[in-house]
Amino acid sequence: MIPARRTTATAVVLAASAALLSVVAPPASAAPACASPVYTRQFFANTTFSGTPKKTDCDSGIYEQWGTGAPATGLPKDNFGVRWTLTRDFGSGGPFSLAASAQDGIRVYLDGTRKVDLWKNVSRTQSKTVAVTVPPGRHTLRIDYVNWTGGADVSFGYAPRTGADVDKVKPLVPAGVSVTYDKATGQARLGWAKNKEMDLAGYRVYRRLKGKPFGAEPLATRTVTSYTDTALPQTGETYYYEVRAFDRSGNESAGTADQPVTTVDRTAPAVPVITGATGEVTAEGGTGGLEVAWDGVTGAVSYRVFRSPAENGTYTPLGSTDKLSYLDTSAAESAVYYYRVSAVDAAGNESARSAPQRGKIWDNDPPALVTGLTATPAEYGFHLNWDKNPATDLKYYTVHRGELVGDDGEQVCYGVSTQYVSPTETSYTYLMRPEGEEVCFFVDAVDDDGNSAIRWNGPAPAVITTELDMTPGVPTPENSPVRLNATAGEEGAGPVALGWNAVPGATGYRIYRWNPGTGAYEKLTDTTGTSYEDGGAPKGTTHFYWVTALQADGTESAAGGDWAVLAP
Repeated sequence: MIPARRTTATAVVLAASAALLSVVAPPASAAPACASPVYTRQFFANTTFSGTPKKTDCDSGIYEQWGTGAPATGLPKDNFGVRWTLTRDFGSGGPFSLAASAQDGIRVYLDGTRKVDLWKNVSRTQSKTVAVTVPPGRHTLRIDYVNWTGGADVSFGYAPRTGADVDKVKPLVPAGVSVTYDKATGQARLGWAKNKEMDLAGYRVYRRLKGKPFGAEPLATRTVTSYTDTALPQTGETYYYEVRAFDRSGNESAGTADQPVTTVDRTAPAVPVITGATGEVTAEGGTGGLEVAWDGVTGAVSYRVFRSPAENGTYTPLGSTDKLSYLDTSAAESAVYYYRVSAVDAAGNESARSAPQRGKIWDNDPPALVTGLTATPAEYGFHLNWDKNPATDLKYYTVHRGELVGDDGEQVCYGVSTQYVSPTETSYTYLMRPEGEEVCFFVDAVDDDGNSAIRWNGPAPAVITTELDMTPGVPTPENSPVRLNATAGEEGAGPVALGWNAVPGATGYRIYRWNPGTGAYEKLTDTTGTSYEDGGAPKGTTHFYWVTALQADGTESAAGGDWAVLAP
C-alpha cells in the first residue's frame, strides 16, 4: 500500500555554481501511471464520486484505518469517497474469492459487474466474502468506498481458490519458449515467458528422443523461467523439449510446441566382443595368418585391432577394417598373441578396447608315434616302458589299457582308460588287480598344440600281454553279513584302510589277510570297531582281506572280502 500524502506545490532550491534552480511538484490532481497489479486510487470530497478527484495516487493494497480523521489533505473527515481500480492479466482465470470489509459502505465490481454490495452507514465494520469465476485474460477490478459519518476503515483482497476439488482449470501453455544449444559444452538452455496465473506453482520441462514419446516424469521442475540441460546425451541424435505450467491445485497445462536440438556426437560406440582368434599353417609351410573375429557394434563404421605378446602387456595397433574380422598376416607359427579391438563411429568416437583374446597359429605337425613300448606283468599290475619321443614341443603322454577286438591277425587294441604322464618320463606303473587276463597297452604322444600322434599318424603299435594271477586259492563266501571296503590311498601309496558295516549282535570283528606263501587267509587282529588300518602290508603287490563278525557264543560269521593294490 502507498499511503496518502498531502501534496502541495513546493519549491526546492539548490545551490549549484552560484546559480539558483527551482523544481515545482505536480498539482494534486495529476494522475500517476500505476503499473499493474498496483491500484490507481482516487479521493473524492463527496460520496457520489462526482467531479474531479482531489487526489490520485498509487496503492499496492487496500487496507486503511483512517478513524475519524480526514483521509488526505483537502478532504472532509465525513462524506468522502475513495475509488480503487486496476486492470491485470489473470492468465487462465479460474475460481477466486473477493473479500471486502468497510465502515461505512463498500462495493466491488469485476468488469463493471457488481459482486459485493455493502452500501450503508454503519457504526461498526461490515464484511463479506464471495466466490467468483474469473475468465481467462485481462480484467478490471473496481472498489468504491464511502464514509458518511464516524470512523472510517476499509480493506479488500482477492485471491485464487485452490484445491483439486475446487480448481479444475489448467494453466495456460507457457509462451515464448526457445532453446539454444552450446556445441562446446553440449548443454541446451531453455527460456520462456512467465505465466500470469496467480496460483502458479511452477513449470515442468520434458525431453524426448526423436521418434519417442515424452515420458511420464519430467526432466526437471522449475519455479523460474529457464532451465539448462547439463546431462543431454551427446550422441549426434535429435532431442525435443516442451514446457508445461502447473498450479497449486495440481492442474498441468498442455505442452509448448516441441523445441528441437540436434546434439554433437561425442558418445563412443559399445565395446566389441571378440569371438575368436584362429590360424593354421598353410600347405606350403607358411602361416597364412591368424584371423581375429568379433561381433558387430551398432553405429560402428570401422574397427581398430591391437596386439600384444602378453595379456597385460602393451598393445600396439595392427590396422583397421570395416569388416567383422582381421587377418594378422604377421603372426608367427606357435607364438601366443593377445588381441583387443575397438569400434569407431562416423563422428570419429572410439570405444574402449575389448577384453583380451588369446590367439595362436597351430602348427598341425604332430609328434611321431611312440616306439619301444614294453609291459611287464607284476603283482601290482604292470610296469610300462617306452622310448623317448623326439618331438621338441611334447606336452604329455597318454597311457591306454584296452582289450583286443577282431579276428586273429587283424586284431585292434581299443583303449578303455587313459592316464597322463609327464613328457620327461618314459615309464609308468599301472596299478590294477592281476587276474591272469590277456590285456593290451598303447601310448600316445601329444604336443603343445594338442596334436596327437595317434590321431594324425595312427594306429599306434600296441603291446599284448597277460596279467599275473593273484587270485586267492580260497574263495570268499557270498552270504557274509559283512560288507568290506579296502582302499590303498592316493595312487596306491598306502597304507591299506579297511572299513565295514556294523553287524547287529556282533561283539567284535576279526581281520584276515591272504598269504600267497601259505595259501591261506591269516588273522591280523580282532577289534570291536568297524575300521582298521593295515600299516604292515608289503608294497608292490595286491592284498586280499577278509573280515568276520564275532558272536557272543564265540562263533564267526561268514567272511566279507575286498582287495587293494599297493604301488612299489
